[in-house]
Amino acid sequence: MSDDIIIHDHNNDGIDRRGFLKCMAWAGTGALFVLKGGVLRSFALSNMGLYDKKDMKGELSFVQISDSHIGFNKPANPDVLSTLNAAIAKINALPTRPAFVLHTGDLSQLSKDTEFDTVDQALKAIKTEKIFYVPGEHDVINDEGKQFRERFAKGSKGDGWYSFDHSGTHFVGLVNVANLKAGGLGSLGHDQLEWLEKDVKPLKSSTPIVFFAHIPLWSVYPEWGWGTDDSAQALSYVKRFGSVTVLNGHIHQTMQKVEGNVTFHTAMSTAFPQPAPGTAPSAGPMKVPADKLNSVLGITDVKNVHGKTSLAIIDSTLAG
Repeated sequence: MSDDIIIHDHNNDGIDRRGFLKCMAWAGTGALFVLKGGVLRSFALSNMGLYDKKDMKGELSFVQISDSHIGFNKPANPDVLSTLNAAIAKINALPTRPAFVLHTGDLSQLSKDTEFDTVDQALKAIKTEKIFYVPGEHDVINDEGKQFRERFAKGSKGDGWYSFDHSGTHFVGLVNVANLKAGGLGSLGHDQLEWLEKDVKPLKSSTPIVFFAHIPLWSVYPEWGWGTDDSAQALSYVKRFGSVTVLNGHIHQTMQKVEGNVTFHTAMSTAFPQPAPGTAPSAGPMKVPADKLNSVLGITDVKNVHGKTSLAIIDSTLAG
């Protein structure tokens, strides 16, 4: 994985100043990202008290959470509801109430009624106006996602994709778990890609675009299925836009990459961590000492900063 090694970590915050955050930050510290003067600046979450809070205020604030896996009860985390509730408490303690929350999939472990009931009830405690969902592969077991769509994606298209606008930003919820390819690679499929092309076509190129899906839309580690086989086609439709942000879950750790106008971001899980790409025989729940668990679980707070061309992203762990 030589492509994903930090070359110049000048500030000890996981940032390669040549333009990419290439590390896995699953071990705790998140970061705020703000584009100023065409340069992507990073702020380590552990040093938030050192920065001017005015730099972090925006016209739009929303939160991403992911991979709650309600129903999971193995040693990596025998009480995933407790850590989900801890994430909810952290969201409710934010200085600015988020306009909405995005949940990027794997709400449940086995798509059971009781699991969906539990996560639905828990998420109602979040102080926000709306929660938007896309499914993970654990949410579409047995019934091809029918129950998920009925509960969490009413009015959506196809397997659960949809879009909406908020504060001048266009959000697109994509589904890449309905037809997994060999090795577990995500796939969007012809129908969804055709819909996506039509969806973004009438938008002005100055409109900020946010994609959110479960499996990353960039090749994090295809050997473990950490990528989407037809993501290049989807991203070709947004080349003309000045700011595109892609939010994903699935890999249970914070990773970012910037390519041209696109910032890719994967979120920590609220349930359990997974190993960094290539550091274990396979992906899967990773057991850590009980007193370290909250440091590898977390949430993502995203702000649209007035006058900037990119979204500011703050990752925070449940330990913070």
